[in-house]
Amino acid sequence: MASSHDADTAGITRRKSLAAIAGAGALGLAGCTQSTGDGGGSDGGDGELSGTINIAGSSTVFPLMSAVMEDFAETHPQIDPSVSSTGSGGGFSNYFCVGETDFNNASRPIQPAEEDLCGENGVEYIELVAATDAVTVVVNPEADWIDHLTIDELAQIWRSDAAQTWDEVRDEFPNEEIRRFGPADTSGTYDYFIENVTGDAGHTDDYSATEKDNAIAEGVSGSEFAVGYFGFAYYFQNPDQLKALGIDDGDGPVEPSLETAASGEYSPLSRSLYTYPSIESLGEEHIAEFARYFVEQTTNEDLVAGDVGYVPATEETQEEQMSKLEDAIERAQG
Repeated sequence: MASSHDADTAGITRRKSLAAIAGAGALGLAGCTQSTGDGGGSDGGDGELSGTINIAGSSTVFPLMSAVMEDFAETHPQIDPSVSSTGSGGGFSNYFCVGETDFNNASRPIQPAEEDLCGENGVEYIELVAATDAVTVVVNPEADWIDHLTIDELAQIWRSDAAQTWDEVRDEFPNEEIRRFGPADTSGTYDYFIENVTGDAGHTDDYSATEKDNAIAEGVSGSEFAVGYFGFAYYFQNPDQLKALGIDDGDGPVEPSLETAASGEYSPLSRSLYTYPSIESLGEEHIAEFARYFVEQTTNEDLVAGDVGYVPATEETQEEQMSKLEDAIERAQG
């Protein structure tokens, strides 16, 4: 469909390097054949799928989409994929809703302003559930003085009039400056955090903001008095460098995990993750086939939970998403 957008690219071998691609913020697979023309084409003349697939959006969904795309491209070597981490909002406003990408990954539902922008540019889409995530609050492993926060304490750290030192949050915490690392305001995780933690108090701008979640991990691991938040997969990939905090929503601290996210016990920081394929793009057979493959993989426990670190979709959810997808493909190709 669309021409690829600007991004730093990094080749990968297998999912063992997920942490590396998360840090790079883009996936490009070497050895894939560049298609000609406008990126369309369904096969290479010998029955093989071929063509470009351009995907941007959420840094949280990025590791999952990259892992699925890697497997798909190995099976279909004439596919030329580009998967970039731009943030949910950055992906919608800068690429997807102006017709530059085939999919947009998102860690929260599309927002009204983004719906309007897509409508203005004639971009139609469907919403597909990809997995369940636990937004994870992390500190340095040497911070033995903290193991959990209440939602109110978490809000004190991240709201617009944020606490400056740890003892302002809780008396027994040290009188040390809080060093904050978190997602940029183009991130769906940033939006989700405001909606579920800080509310009308907004979000502080006194922090190191980035769309590369591994940069958050590196920042927190470098200071005993640092704190950050991001999708669970990034903690899953860095368990020795970070300490995940339990979150107390009123019924006692609950640690983030695949189990507590799946059960909803990890409240209010459990959430659904999404990808949005363009209906126009689904008119291309290679893109339609990748979309089917992605939905099929959402119940793959080894990949989604074991390799990436999210909660797989249920069989019922997968069936619902596949039915929605097939309807869209029929519409696009009919």
